[in-house]
Amino acid sequence: MSTSTGEHVTVEPPRWRIAADTETIERDLSRLVLTLVELIRQLVERQCVRRMEQGGLSDEQVEVLGVTLMRLEEAMGDLCERFGLTPEDLNLDLGPLGTLLPTS
Repeated sequence: MSTSTGEHVTVEPPRWRIAADTETIERDLSRLVLTLVELIRQLVERQCVRRMEQGGLSDEQVEVLGVTLMRLEEAMGDLCERFGLTPEDLNLDLGPLGTLLPTS
């Protein structure tokens, strides 16, 4: 390519690859996936509590839901530990909107 003064300028093609550390990518992807799972877990938990409070569940159903939710919470803790994350790491900051997960 030439400039208006006749100089020859070399233009580099755009770089389409991002130089990223594999370990960082794995950790960030794990964080994102676990954040989504935690969000869904909390939504399901709230829905279960609403149904229990409305009296729409039998005692047996309440027991099964309670055990299931406890196991899921334990599994989330195990997964966070495996990937070196804390529950606070899963609460993404959405800027002016606040955090993704409620802080209780």
